Amino acid sequence: VQLVESGGDSVQAGGSLKLSCAASDYTYNRYCMGWFRQAPGKEREGVAAIDRAGSPTYSYSVMGRFTISKDNGQNTLYLQMNGLKPEDTAMYYCAADVFKGSWCSPHLVQEYQNWGQGTQVTVS
Repeated sequence: VQLVESGGDSVQAGGSLKLSCAASDYTYNRYCMGWFRQAPGKEREGVAAIDRAGSPTYSYSVMGRFTISKDNGQNTLYLQMNGLKPEDTAMYYCAADVFKGSWCSPHLVQEYQNWGQGTQVTVS
């Protein structure tokens, strides 16, 4: 499955953005899907993940502010980001773990094999 992110932008602190990740085919519905981010000079970190049933998990740093969701009919994964902070500034990536569809975690970055090219989010 190929993934293409969009929706990144520059916003002021407290603002909102919605990121999208378009999958090349419907099979992405079977897998763990996640959003990750990487700031300059830092390691890539997990933000949120969603399983094939639509159950989400979040990293502590974004819990209550970000919402991961998916539209299976559109083959699209979303990340709604509210209450953005300067520390949320990073390149955001979506990814799929094609070997798993449940017990999905955003923290197991190394288990995700298919990655998009990323979309930049800047919060000032």
